[in-house]
Amino acid sequence: MLKFCNLLIQNQCVMETIVRMNKWANSHTNILFDVMRVGLGSFLFWKGMQFAGQTETLVRLMQPTDPQAATIFIAHYIAMAHLAGGILVVFGLITRLALIIQLPILTGALVVHATGQMPPPEFYQALAALILSVFFVVIGSGKHSADYSWKMNM
Repeated sequence: MLKFCNLLIQNQCVMETIVRMNKWANSHTNILFDVMRVGLGSFLFWKGMQFAGQTETLVRLMQPTDPQAATIFIAHYIAMAHLAGGILVVFGLITRLALIIQLPILTGALVVHATGQMPPPEFYQALAALILSVFFVVIGSGKHSADYSWKMNM
């Protein structure tokens, strides 16, 4: 019971911190944050289109020897997650969830670069997308988003 109470208190502290950061972000949001969010969403959508058109290349990048069902599934997951997540981020609709889904993909891209199979410009793209994704997971989608307008209309 004591562990449950401690966990509940920790979750409450985390929630209070998130609410505080969200309030700060909403009071300090300017058009630059929205342009960055739309740019990140557009980039993710563009990469999803690239991956959807080059699934064989993505499979070869992940599994150089023998593509198995899991590798093919992951390749299609990456393309669909980027496509759907990019659209959601552009409109600011469930932005945090959409970007949390992107985090393992972007982290995996950095790991693939560490193996030497990715050119440096794509590494910098993945790193920038990861940093922006973490930024928007923390501050949210901003005032000029579908999430904010729905929250204000409720």
